[in-house]
Amino acid sequence: MDWMISLAQLLLSISILVAVHEMGHLLAAKYFGMRVEQFSIGFPPKIVSFKKGDTEYAISAIPLGGYVKISGMIDESLDTEAMKREPQPWEFRSKPAWQRLIVMLGGIIVNVLVGILIFIGITYFYGDSYLLKDKINENGGFVVGAAGESIGLQTGDRIVKINGRDYRYFQELVDPNNLLADNASYTVARNGQEIVISIPPDFIQKFNRKEGLANFLWYRFPSVVEEVVPGSIAARVGLEKGDVLKMVNGKPVYYHDEVTKLVRSRTDSVSFTVERNGELLSFREKFSGQPAIGFYARLPKEFLSEAEEKIQYGFFQSIPLGTSRAFTTLVVQVKAFGKIISGVLSPKESLSGPIGIMQAFGRTWEWERFWSLTGVLSLVLAFMNLLPIPALDGGHVMFLGYEIISQRKPSDKFLERAQKVGMVFLLTLMVLIFANDIIKLF
Repeated sequence: MDWMISLAQLLLSISILVAVHEMGHLLAAKYFGMRVEQFSIGFPPKIVSFKKGDTEYAISAIPLGGYVKISGMIDESLDTEAMKREPQPWEFRSKPAWQRLIVMLGGIIVNVLVGILIFIGITYFYGDSYLLKDKINENGGFVVGAAGESIGLQTGDRIVKINGRDYRYFQELVDPNNLLADNASYTVARNGQEIVISIPPDFIQKFNRKEGLANFLWYRFPSVVEEVVPGSIAARVGLEKGDVLKMVNGKPVYYHDEVTKLVRSRTDSVSFTVERNGELLSFREKFSGQPAIGFYARLPKEFLSEAEEKIQYGFFQSIPLGTSRAFTTLVVQVKAFGKIISGVLSPKESLSGPIGIMQAFGRTWEWERFWSLTGVLSLVLAFMNLLPIPALDGGHVMFLGYEIISQRKPSDKFLERAQKVGMVFLLTLMVLIFANDIIKLF
């Protein structure tokens, strides 16, 4: 049932973003005296609706989008009969091209503004929490998963530079700006030597796979029992919260990743020693058919108190910092899109649809993560809608730009056909992305 929490977060996020996007179109249209016939969150059938003035406001059953119906506009409704009548003063098509352009940019502008406001809010309310690189390196270096091993990193490496420069925080190692840089690299200290490890141009797309960041890079910590799994070996022998594993299968251990590796190397029995209140306790148990000893480890508070740096920002500090982070996020998305177009990144690995986004929200409701993803999605929605594809806002902007420059308006027939082609293209793309999401589940 945890997937329902992920789904609820996805639907709430999409509903918020669609509402503000379509509201941007509505407010701009009404400002210029255009008649707005319908405003809907979700696609039909309608669940509930009411009418105020000339506009019907509705919440509909399919919560994967929304729309605003402006009189005299060729849109996804393809209301060709209405377009055959004489243009009326309140219609979209009767207004100057520059007014129509602002209306079409209204949703994009609002999505950018909402993204900025969300990033400002996150910066103000949550501040920043960073892990210091020096403390991680002093404490045994990094745990490296399969994604990190694929480029040559090893567990125990101490990463001292990224892209040839020093850095301060762990988070910089996975910053998309750094991973997408030209000739990106890590410099690691290993066995008394410094080694430069190149980061492939398409490496960032590994984070879109199921293993993601969790199987790339993390920091090492002692194996301290936090929670025992019911029915496991740990439960059978009576391990307790706070027990510290000191030895597994006759070999001393200092970090939790060593426990996992040593346990998985055995198939018949497992022996281990723990320290409890200054006393050493030893156990030997049958291991056949068991995936692990059966406990969750915790991060020692002493380590976090030394390695974690927390920063809180005042309201006026948060405004420029949050705005900068919003635009940095937008630039990263544009860079990634450019690498997809140029073939550096695989569309199959880099693009995610509703299922992939739902997984990103996680199976627990964390407001900071929810708003962070919603802020990113708002900026992504703005960028994607600006693409010059008929049926998207960017398609309308493209044709209006042509009209303003050439002083010639494309025919309604041409716009209708372009709208149909764009809708077919987008529906096909949506099906492919959804299918790709399903394939990546397995």
